[in-house]
Amino acid sequence: MTVIQEATTHPKDTLLRVDRFPHIWCPTCGIGTAVSCFIDAIRATGIDEKQFAVVSGIGCTGRVAGYIRLDSFHTTHGRAIPFAVGLHLAKPDMKVIVFSGDGDISCIGGNHLIHTARRNMDITVICVNNFIYGMTGGQLAPTTPQTARTTTSPYGNFEYPMSLPHVVSACGATYVSRWTVLHIKRLTRAMKDAILHRGFSFVEVIAPCSTLCARKNRLGTGTNMLSYYHDHCEINHEANLADVGLDYQGKIVCGNFLTIEKPTFRDLLEENREEV
Repeated sequence: MTVIQEATTHPKDTLLRVDRFPHIWCPTCGIGTAVSCFIDAIRATGIDEKQFAVVSGIGCTGRVAGYIRLDSFHTTHGRAIPFAVGLHLAKPDMKVIVFSGDGDISCIGGNHLIHTARRNMDITVICVNNFIYGMTGGQLAPTTPQTARTTTSPYGNFEYPMSLPHVVSACGATYVSRWTVLHIKRLTRAMKDAILHRGFSFVEVIAPCSTLCARKNRLGTGTNMLSYYHDHCEINHEANLADVGLDYQGKIVCGNFLTIEKPTFRDLLEENREEV
């Protein structure tokens, strides 16, 4: 007779601070899926888990640092990237990863994003983009598509949205990819490649915010949004990054857009250390 035993642990528990659960994320939020992919990506690298450090800012995605069982740091709003840069320069052998949201990284921390890409700092940035400020009430974000409604744009967004892959590539990032939380295996692979990449690597993760973004725009549930991703995503690794901007309810171009090699900031520093 087959005996079914109830599992008391999950294989991913060893990299999660389950003692801090239940987490704050809403049902059908996409951040949990992104974290699950991240754990698989870390293990796929084969690197000792003690060699990782995760840095987050403020916001729903900013809570990742608190839930992941690695050396992790929950920093102030928009300051995750400069904190990570300092950590990388002090501990160059560590894999330093910023895991935060679009509002934290592209708006309040936007200045740090573009200059860290420009310097080709050897860190990885994983940005969960749900097109809105989720934790603080659903305000307009730099990534909010035109015409989309938010708490602060009740008549629709009149601003041009920021295309994150285009911005970071134009500034000097040497690895750039975009996937949705529906592309679990591709997203996991991209995170792994970004971590192993030498230089500034950026992964944009499109994820549903069903509580605010979907509700204010009457887009249905998180499941409806995943169905939308299924029907409207186009994989094009060769896409011109100037053309991968996201329109409201338009096509979502995904892919591993950019992988190039060039000296990092630390390489240039070492080349000139003796003279300096």
